[in-house]
Amino acid sequence: MKITKVSARVRNARGAADFYASVLGVGVDRAPNAVSVTIGATRLVLVEDPAAEGDHHFAITVPSNKFDRAKTWIQQRAVLLGTSDADEFECSPAWNARSLYFTGHDRSVLELIIRRDLDNATAGPFTSTDLLCVSEVGVAAADVPPVAATLIDDADVAPYGDAAGSTFRPIGDADGLLIVVTPGRPWFPTTDRTAQESPVSITAVGGRPGTYRLGACGSLHVLA
Repeated sequence: MKITKVSARVRNARGAADFYASVLGVGVDRAPNAVSVTIGATRLVLVEDPAAEGDHHFAITVPSNKFDRAKTWIQQRAVLLGTSDADEFECSPAWNARSLYFTGHDRSVLELIIRRDLDNATAGPFTSTDLLCVSEVGVAAADVPPVAATLIDDADVAPYGDAAGSTFRPIGDADGLLIVVTPGRPWFPTTDRTAQESPVSITAVGGRPGTYRLGACGSLHVLA
């Protein structure tokens, strides 16, 4: 599943625009009370809503041969997030991936991730052009298993990895994942930045074409 567009609410659209333009160096189109951001193959549309609840989580895929260079690059621009003993993390063997986290706009938890199952190595130093796509979107839903079942059975999007709990379900593949969690769950590796149900719309290619509900506020649109 390739995620082509994500629409979400933010408390401060101007702050989000400034972050993506100045910190990540990606293309930004500003409009009154909204911003459209181009991150590789994905367009991120952030609409201002001062009452928006919760904190977003997005993961950005980077070339599989550039993890160390990506870390050096982002350390010069943003604050890394980690645990007491680590600021980079090897995912479970089923994911075959490695990631790091950093503070984004509006208390968001952003992630740079290499996915070794993808053939996406590039040459040269790490630059903003190596931010290839948004490959994970966090979605909060009060009841996770039915949302996962809708995605698996109706949208024909497979479960991913080895997590199948009632409060956390990754659905998709190495190209693109929805991370479906219960409201109030902290986004790793933080303890105070949490998922909450909020309007989020994801457009993707892969799976059965149609529109599918993601809890009370979210939706997935699968293109033909």
